[in-house]
Amino acid sequence: MLNPMQKMLESVLGKMQEGMKGALAELEEMKIEATAGGGAVKVTVNGLGEIYDIELDPQVVNPDELGMLQDLLCSAVREAWSRAQEARQEKLMAATPLGEAGLSLPNMF
Repeated sequence: MLNPMQKMLESVLGKMQEGMKGALAELEEMKIEATAGGGAVKVTVNGLGEIYDIELDPQVVNPDELGMLQDLLCSAVREAWSRAQEARQEKLMAATPLGEAGLSLPNMF
């Protein structure tokens, strides 16, 4: 038989788990875009940081400037991943009691 404190803890943890599942589902559906080179390279990721698409302006596909294109791709991927990480932190913290209280733990997720 659970005492009142255990029941309360079980209830809070259950709600938190449901909130986290919902937040993760929202992050999986989210689309985040980042560009580099003035839009020459565009990367789309979901809120979990998974890459969905990389678009290249045909004008930047020059075999003589392959190094620059690779740098632009890396830059756009890093920016998209960073934005996804921020969205993930925000969504998951909002699904916890700490987030509801306006508190946050940096780099927790």
